[in-house]
Amino acid sequence: MQALWMVLASLFFSLMSVCVKFAATHFSTFELVCYRGAIGTVIMAIACQRQGIPLQTSVPIMHTWRAFTGVVSLAAWFYSIAYLPLATAMTLNYTSGIWVAAFLVGATLWKGKILDVKRQLPVVLTVVISFLGVVMILQPTIEQNQVLAGLIGLFSGMIAAMAYIQVAELGREGEPVERTVFYFSLAATVTGAMVMLFTGISAWVWPQAWWLLPIGILAVLGQWCMTRAYNDGATMVVANLQYSGIVFSALFGLFLFGDQIPWIGWGGMLIIVLSGIAATALSDRSMVNTPAPLQRNHGND
Repeated sequence: MQALWMVLASLFFSLMSVCVKFAATHFSTFELVCYRGAIGTVIMAIACQRQGIPLQTSVPIMHTWRAFTGVVSLAAWFYSIAYLPLATAMTLNYTSGIWVAAFLVGATLWKGKILDVKRQLPVVLTVVISFLGVVMILQPTIEQNQVLAGLIGLFSGMIAAMAYIQVAELGREGEPVERTVFYFSLAATVTGAMVMLFTGISAWVWPQAWWLLPIGILAVLGQWCMTRAYNDGATMVVANLQYSGIVFSALFGLFLFGDQIPWIGWGGMLIIVLSGIAATALSDRSMVNTPAPLQRNHGND
């Protein structure tokens, strides 16, 4: 059943990305961030109220940093969805797990623990190989003049990794998931609204405006299913099942948007998926303190 929860979470996140792609034809990136955040804020406020979870927190600075990295990653991911094939945007965002491993190895080097780094050489190797996959994915984007969107998509994965590390720190402080997601959603709403003051607000034209509601709802459903999966299942198995989201996105992109991805792009995706699975397994085996690195926060990055 735990595996099913993660597959469902990946499906919901993929459906959310479909809605984002449709809505992005009319609404700007930060408008989507704002509306997605507003819906999430309302839902999570109700969830906190029903579960008796107070919104007051003893670690506001940690929530601020987590919210900042999350909003930046979310905006970058939404932008890449608008301008890249759906599966490509999803895969680049999924490099977050690889970035987490890279950051942890980098932190070990910074502390001068050379022996620990030697024990983590297999993890380092998977990180290096995964970036070969990134290069393969970015090659088609360069040929199609989508290099900026490709780099922004890769950036979304890197910043998401920082957000996930911060989420793990909040968990160790005893912060409820609902409160963490509430503050992130609130930050997304406020940030999007502030940017809209300068960029303007698009008119609500139907049917494009209808896509705004499912963006928020699907993100919350995905988050809930993902949380159930990690709470009830084996972390490594559940983390690896997240990559089913790439399969869903590839199918949606092919049948709904007619996305054409050359073989080198598909090869890059496969390398990233296999490297991510290997990095998860090796990090767990070498007892690297990976903060449930692949606990996806799509839509709640």
